[in-house]
Amino acid sequence: MSRHGIRILACRSPEHLHSLYHRELVDAVVVDVSTTGTDLAVELVDSYPGIPLFALSSFRPGDGLLLARCRAVGFRAVLVQGVDDTVASDLIAARGASRIRRQMLGDATRLLRLSEPLQLQAWDAVLKRVGSPTRTSDIAAAMRVTREHLSREFAAGGAPNLKRVIDLVRTTWAADLLSNPGYDVSTAANILRFSSASHLAASARRVAGVTPSELAQLGPQGVLRRFLAGRMRSRL
Repeated sequence: MSRHGIRILACRSPEHLHSLYHRELVDAVVVDVSTTGTDLAVELVDSYPGIPLFALSSFRPGDGLLLARCRAVGFRAVLVQGVDDTVASDLIAARGASRIRRQMLGDATRLLRLSEPLQLQAWDAVLKRVGSPTRTSDIAAAMRVTREHLSREFAAGGAPNLKRVIDLVRTTWAADLLSNPGYDVSTAANILRFSSASHLAASARRVAGVTPSELAQLGPQGVLRRFLAGRMRSRL
């Protein structure tokens, strides 16, 4: 676990890495190009362009061609082994997929009328729990308040209720995942811990009025716009 709260997993083979892509919400991948070269990166960029890749090696002055190749195939940055170790986690956390998705929803708190400290704290808690089954009671427990108090205070001032916001965030993440050719609806549902592909489909209908296959075209910002257009309320 890094100091940013991100789990770091080592993969023994390309097959292991591919299986991880389909089991976990992958934020970024570091490829040791000194042992694997760049061919693996080409395949990953084609299948999962939304998940940043970082090249790792003990780069030398004579490695200009390798560096150029890393840039050409789509690595977001290079890490020099033994030099960048102390700053690598900061760099990856700043450019990882979860940070990119948060940036896509940068105006969400204003548009959703979330301005009070409790509302903003709950919003952040929801973002942190994407990838795990989340209920209003889970957020309340994490914030050490009662479910009833949180539900009442979160929806104050014209904001949507918290259950609906949980649906919104999970669906926007699904939209971003499905923009990657390597993911289908069943896989995205599994990664985001929906109980089934049908559960994801129901969430897409509630939040954006679309089928799961249409989520990729909307993207996270499109899902948010659909949500704001009249789908902000549900039962607590």
